[in-house]
Amino acid sequence: MPRRRLTVVALATITVLLGATGPAAADGTSPTPGTSAGPTGDGERLCKRAARVDQRIDKALARLNGPVTERGSIARLQKRVDNAKAAGNTEVETYLSDRLTFRKSLVPTLQQRSTDIAQVTTWCNAHNDGATT
Repeated sequence: MPRRRLTVVALATITVLLGATGPAAADGTSPTPGTSAGPTGDGERLCKRAARVDQRIDKALARLNGPVTERGSIARLQKRVDNAKAAGNTEVETYLSDRLTFRKSLVPTLQQRSTDIAQVTTWCNAHNDGATT
């Protein structure tokens, strides 16, 4: 269940971050400076959601980087892999190792998204929270 939730959060973040450039990219034209990249109000909607998206990304990173006692952490899954290896359960170890590899790959992706959403927040602050004029 946590993997599904993390996937949903990741997809929602991608949708939010890429939603403003979708229409311009689809017709092959690039937006001119001072104009919106999509329909009126996209910037405003994105700015309203930016803080919540940032909180979700921070929460996911905190969980992944958490201690062995925290469910969903890389350290906890690593301990499970080590326990399976020590018990000689090669099939379980392989399965858990694959999950561990995936979970470790989430960290740089989420860190990049955190940087991206920080840039969105900076843009929102400079553009009156994306309000259209």
